[in-house]
Parts: sequence; C-alpha cells; structure tokens
Amino acid sequence: MEEQNNPWKVLEEHNIYDNPWIGLKEYTVINPSGGKGIYGKVFFKNGAIGIIPLDEACNTWLVGQYRFPINKYSWEIPEGGGELHVDPLSSARRELLEETGLKAERWDKILEMHLSNSVTDEKAIVYVARTLSQHAPQPEETEQLIIKKIPFAHAFEMVINGEITDAISVAAILKLNYLLDKKLI
Repeated sequence: MEEQNNPWKVLEEHNIYDNPWIGLKEYTVINPSGGKGIYGKVFFKNGAIGIIPLDEACNTWLVGQYRFPINKYSWEIPEGGGELHVDPLSSARRELLEETGLKAERWDKILEMHLSNSVTDEKAIVYVARTLSQHAPQPEETEQLIIKKIPFAHAFEMVINGEITDAISVAAILKLNYLLDKKLI
C-alpha cells in the first residue's frame, strides 16, 4: 500500500462543538477495512508554539503554571498559541516576551510535531532562542506564571525524572539535548 493513499472515506461530517480555540467534528466514515463507523476530530484554531531560550552559559527558562485540563501544576518551556495565518516565528517572539520578558536575536527551528494525531490536527513548532535580552514579561490575563532560570542540563534531568510532562516541552528538551550533545546547534 502506498503511504499517500487515504484509506478512509468520509460520508458525512457534523460540527459538534466550537469555541474561539477549538472545534470538534464528528465524521461518518467507511474505515480502511470497509466497515461503516464514526470518527471524532478536535481541530485547533491556533498552532502550538514552543521556545527554549538558551543563554551563552547554557541556562534556560521554564514557566510554571496550573493547567486547568489536567488539574495539576506544570513546568514547561515557554509556549502558547499562534494564529494559523501568522508566521510561527512572529508568534514565538510574542510568546517568549509575554511569558518570560525575553527577546532573542537568534532563532533556530528545531522541531515540528503533531500532538495526539489520532484525535486532533494540532501541530507544534519549537524554536531555540539565543542572544537574549531581558525585558518586562507581559503575561495574558489567564496566566499566573512562575518563571525560573535553570541550567539546561537541569531541565533535561527534570524530563528524565518525570517532573516535566508537557509533551511539547519533553520532546523539545530531548531534541535540543541531542543537538547539543552532537554539537549540531
């Protein structure tokens, strides 16, 4: 079977739910085995943007906040949403300033990934931000953030120890650790 051929056939689609951030559609389908069924898809109205700020001493900044959907406090890289029609790097610059007060002169995209691709179309893009300068953070009204500057090696250990569980943060920190270890960045 060729990779590009879509084995699903959509018979009908219905909007189930919609708000400013997400929507939910239900599809009546013929599945790859030829059986009739349903499929639900959450679609996102923004792209997921993550940033790992990295200074010349290999320190980074983490953002801590209480996450309503999981009912837990979470340590993460600076991240947020970027409108789909806006350049992701522009959204990354805005998010970094909002959450940490940092501005960066150098930006390297290190990761693109799909999150929970069995039920959602959400795509994440992650950048490393370097040559940093500190300014005042500008958090959104829904954010009550704690910001901490730590050695990147400590952030990596937090991932390994299960202290960082946010998918974008885990993937980004593991990828950057690999890139740094191989001296590819």
